[in-house]
Amino acid sequence: MKKKSTSQSAFFNTRVLLASVFCSAGALIALFGSGAFSNASAQANSAPETKAQQFGQTTVIHALHSDLSRPLREQPLIWPPMEAEHEANLNPKIPHQHQDGPDPVIQSSFWQRMINMPAVPAPLLTWNGIPYPGVGCNCAPPDTDGEVGKSQYVQMVNEGFQVFDKVTGTSVFGPVAITSVWSGFGGACQNGGSGDPIVVYDQLSDRWIISQFAVPSGASVPQDECIAVSQTGDATGAWYRYDFHLTSNFLDYPKLGVWPDGYYMSANVFNTSGTAFLGPQPFVFDRVKMLVGDPSATSQTRGIIGGSSEESFLPADVDGIVPPPVGDPNHFVAFPQGSPLIYKVWAYHVDFTTPANSTFTLEASVPAASFTALCSTTRNCVPQLGSSANLDAIADRMMFRNAYRRFSDGHESLLDNYTVSANSVAGIRWIELRRTQPGNWGVFQQSTYQPDTTWRWMGSIASDNQGNIALGFSASSSSSNPQIRYAGRLTTDPLNTLSGEQHLFDGTGSQTGTSNRWGDYSDITVDPVDDCTFYYTNEYYATTGSFNWRTRIGYFRFTGCTAPQEGTAHFVVTACTGGAAISNASVSIDSRPYGATLSNGTYDAILTAGSHSYSVTKSGVGTQTGNFTITNGQTTNVNVCLGSTSSPTPTASVAPSPTPTATSAPTATATATATSTATATPTATPGQITLSVRGYVVGGKRRADLTWSGATSNNVDVYRNGARIVTTTNDGFYTDKIGGRGSGTFTYQVCEAGTQTCSNQATVTF
Repeated sequence: MKKKSTSQSAFFNTRVLLASVFCSAGALIALFGSGAFSNASAQANSAPETKAQQFGQTTVIHALHSDLSRPLREQPLIWPPMEAEHEANLNPKIPHQHQDGPDPVIQSSFWQRMINMPAVPAPLLTWNGIPYPGVGCNCAPPDTDGEVGKSQYVQMVNEGFQVFDKVTGTSVFGPVAITSVWSGFGGACQNGGSGDPIVVYDQLSDRWIISQFAVPSGASVPQDECIAVSQTGDATGAWYRYDFHLTSNFLDYPKLGVWPDGYYMSANVFNTSGTAFLGPQPFVFDRVKMLVGDPSATSQTRGIIGGSSEESFLPADVDGIVPPPVGDPNHFVAFPQGSPLIYKVWAYHVDFTTPANSTFTLEASVPAASFTALCSTTRNCVPQLGSSANLDAIADRMMFRNAYRRFSDGHESLLDNYTVSANSVAGIRWIELRRTQPGNWGVFQQSTYQPDTTWRWMGSIASDNQGNIALGFSASSSSSNPQIRYAGRLTTDPLNTLSGEQHLFDGTGSQTGTSNRWGDYSDITVDPVDDCTFYYTNEYYATTGSFNWRTRIGYFRFTGCTAPQEGTAHFVVTACTGGAAISNASVSIDSRPYGATLSNGTYDAILTAGSHSYSVTKSGVGTQTGNFTITNGQTTNVNVCLGSTSSPTPTASVAPSPTPTATSAPTATATATATSTATATPTATPGQITLSVRGYVVGGKRRADLTWSGATSNNVDVYRNGARIVTTTNDGFYTDKIGGRGSGTFTYQVCEAGTQTCSNQATVTF
């Protein structure tokens, strides 16, 4: 937690006034955002306040409140804040009983000489992310993180939120305060949001999940977790919002991971004065219910694990299109502990139907190579050019994320990293744990990356679909300002080696003041479309000073990486009687929860080529099951009806779709043109492109959101009332800023660019 403080005394006092920081801004947002939702938006709903319930060793926590937000694109943009005063916040350090030892896995200079060709090319593009003050935080460090989706990149910092086009880096929304997401929600999430933000992308469902902790009324430290799940794959749209009161203690450093059966979270728990570490605590949230905004969604926890002597851990976060085995628990990996050192791997199995059956058990104790702890007695550790204030390496925990990937050959990988002392500078210990079913987890690779006398820390690690690994980090020394760099390895490189270090962005200033706080975490993620392109974000300084940090985002990929064999299952779910679209129907594929249908009854899942089974259900309506086949590079239309006793067998038809190659990676620069060109009225081709449209008014002017699927070309033509108004990227979304006021009816179609292969007609009336 890195909020500003008006006190310079003990740690506890720095948190006393947290809840008041956003009172004025939150009230202002609420005034702007108090208008009624459009007719197309679901009405807000809330669950009654319910106390936690105990089922055996499992505590079930009901949401204090939940609802559906208005679309973010309709929210007032608040930037910059009016406040100018600031002060850094110390977060409590996790105590260790570590015994230093020689590091036997420092990458040797021999392998450096052997690997003389860079494994990783230079960045394809970098751009500026959210700068200080992070909208309304006036704080340090920024807690920089971000995630890439189908067409967007979402970044979060304390206390800012911004959405970018992932190809061009152009901002499509924001920056705004995170509290904008919670405008009108009330309670701690609207009025006491306090940072430690996280954004993850749920690739199975094509949804975004964002979170931050909050200070409830009457408390002095964060005890609630505010979690929002996007209603669609568009992060600028509406969000299902939840407030969970998780503890009466101080909930610090919460980190999320996506898993098929839940959104898992770890937290470091302290007493309310921040003076005593009580232990790590795991949580899980009901993903299936939260995807449809169900107010009965709950959280579960097994309580604090092991007490103050237990090391903190991170939950696994799924990468790639091959999901974990059916029924597989989430795998939490802990910071090394004990003598001899081990990595504890914890298995969290959740049962939301029968909570007493949920378990959190130790599934593996994996030997860890010894190391020397970095900055064990101080946080004034990492040197930088032009500043006597050294930086905090946060070398007491695993760094976000614990990246999980299951490969096509069946083996599974967990990638983690943390910072150690290596030859008197900071180096990054990175590990890859593997298991081949039904075997258990073991070390496949572990190495300390320390190629020279530069200090490297604040890492984040992931792999692409071919097993190539990239590690991003901060780098600094007494002769250089902090920089953003990355290194990597091809899957064919010698084990335990990284090479090809690149500079994503070089800072030109150093940090003074801010109590030495830096980063807290950074984030590297992998493009879900090509499963090759790495996106990385971290902080830097443009000029030497206090509280004027900047953030940078960039992407790169290994030259030889190709997309996996995959295709799209396009579900169209309707009522068996009458054919009306059924929204919020839950879709399971191959016995795993995947996603939920949108307002037009559709849901798209990217899957491996081959045969698959499905089950589609909606409470009170019905359930349908069946099978379909995915062909590489194609879209399979799966038509499902619910509510009939006849149970017709859905038929799957195959239509071409873009082959996910480098052309679907971030290389295209297609630009929409707003010229209205009179052309022949397009003719719809049934069964190819499905279009829906939603109208609403912003500032008295009319807009229409178009959502489509099934188009196969890189670009599409959008027609309004028979005239082409734009040629735009085929990303499934387009907003037509019609303008004007008053009533009117508009009919839309979307066509393959330059052709008469078009969608159905969709009409909106104002």
